[in-house]
Amino acid sequence: MTTTIEVFDLNEDLDINVESPERAPIGQKEEKQETDKQNIQKEIEEASKRFKETKVKEVKPKAKARDNNVSSILRVESKRIDNLLNLVSEAVINKATFNQISSQFIDLQIELNTAELSYKEKLKNLFEELPQYLSNLKENQSAKDIKKDINEKYSDLFNSFDSFGSGFKTTLATFKNTAANLGRNTGDLHEGILRIRMVPINQIFSRFPRLVRDLCHSLEKKVDLVIEGEDTELDKSVTEQLLDPLMHCVRNSIDHGVEQPEVRRKHGKKETGKLLLKASNEGNMIVIDIADDGAGINVENVRNKAVANGIIHPSKSLSDLEAYNLIFEPGFSTAKDVTNISGRGVGLDVVKKEIEKLNGSVNVWSSPGHGTRFTIKLPLTLAIIQGLLVKVGQEIYAIPITSVIESHRIKPNEINIIDNYEVFNVRNDVVSLIRLNTLFRIESQNNKEYLFVVIVGSGDKKMGLVVDSLIGEEEVVIKPLKDKYTNSPGIAGATILGDGTVSLIIDVSQLLDLGVKRAQETRRESSINFS
Repeated sequence: MTTTIEVFDLNEDLDINVESPERAPIGQKEEKQETDKQNIQKEIEEASKRFKETKVKEVKPKAKARDNNVSSILRVESKRIDNLLNLVSEAVINKATFNQISSQFIDLQIELNTAELSYKEKLKNLFEELPQYLSNLKENQSAKDIKKDINEKYSDLFNSFDSFGSGFKTTLATFKNTAANLGRNTGDLHEGILRIRMVPINQIFSRFPRLVRDLCHSLEKKVDLVIEGEDTELDKSVTEQLLDPLMHCVRNSIDHGVEQPEVRRKHGKKETGKLLLKASNEGNMIVIDIADDGAGINVENVRNKAVANGIIHPSKSLSDLEAYNLIFEPGFSTAKDVTNISGRGVGLDVVKKEIEKLNGSVNVWSSPGHGTRFTIKLPLTLAIIQGLLVKVGQEIYAIPITSVIESHRIKPNEINIIDNYEVFNVRNDVVSLIRLNTLFRIESQNNKEYLFVVIVGSGDKKMGLVVDSLIGEEEVVIKPLKDKYTNSPGIAGATILGDGTVSLIIDVSQLLDLGVKRAQETRRESSINFS
């Protein structure tokens, strides 16, 4: 880094002019010296100010550029790069094999054309000679002699394509084997590239000891932070968006969960509380637990606060699970005082929204007097997901398989209407339905014999999506939408299918909220028309 520093010549820039003391009047000598000192000090301060401004101009942009470079760096083990190089070399071998197969198919096509021309020529000659054979037969030539003559001239008609057939079978077998090798190689390459994007979750876990220490000092509490599974790997893009939700949960656990030391002593607990931050793998998902041994969630306090905020009716009775889910409502807080930590109305609702943006889920469990546990489940990567392809009219949509609970084929008369809502009975459980063709304004046939219902869920919500047909499960690569399509409700992105067509990926959590909103509007309009 190079910094330019301007050097100021005080004698030149300040233009100091001090008169000779011999010529100055004796009464003004001390006053003039004092004035000269003040002028010199003023010029020095102005020069120093210009120097500082010049220094700031040189340093700040470079520091910003350095920060941007640091955020884009990803450190990768050399073994993973070596593995990718091996996989790429296998891909190059497959490419050479496919080139060879392509040339073989071209040769087979030429051979097929030659065999076809020969076959047609001989067949033409046979038809031209048929009248002569019939004439010979009338002239009492034996049928045996005519048959023998035909066999001698045209017996190879049956074997015209034998050479092509054997060559085609051999080349086709080679093509199938190479395609299978390419499929395995592509899968390994996909996994290897995803592993490059994987970073240990310790990169964000390492920030929490200081956060916990500062919170304990501010709240005058004693908490031991226990971190487990910090070596668990997660996609870098997921890690970057996970920090804020985890911080909210940790703040909530320390502020609302862990009691003051004197309160813990009264309840026979140790003065120092325990906060567990744990990460683990569960299939293709990562599970993060934030657990404390504090007071737990007071269901009665939650209920009173929900009634005061108008979230529930005073006569409604709440189960423990329903009370736990209420703390995720926007603006909900049981804090008595507003501080820089809690009571501002910004908290667990942000956690839920951010986690759902990552196609994950968050659940809470609590035991009064024993503590609270937040469980966050996230996919390992957001780049490639398993999707269920469905067809609505002429359009194809992809539903993330992690949000799909089950699917049904039903008849239209199995759909019931309750309060202007279309519902479907699944094992004595009433599920609301959304017709995607109505929601997305797609032309579709309404007089079909069968409909397909895909039941999806996000968090504690569950709903059925009515589609025309199910295509199947497939890996889809998520392509983000840009410009005016970014804010399209219910759409998380797009993907390109094998035949080149574009398929939109459904955002289940947004779609559930959108469906409820549209249903409420429909009910409001119908009530207005009725009145």
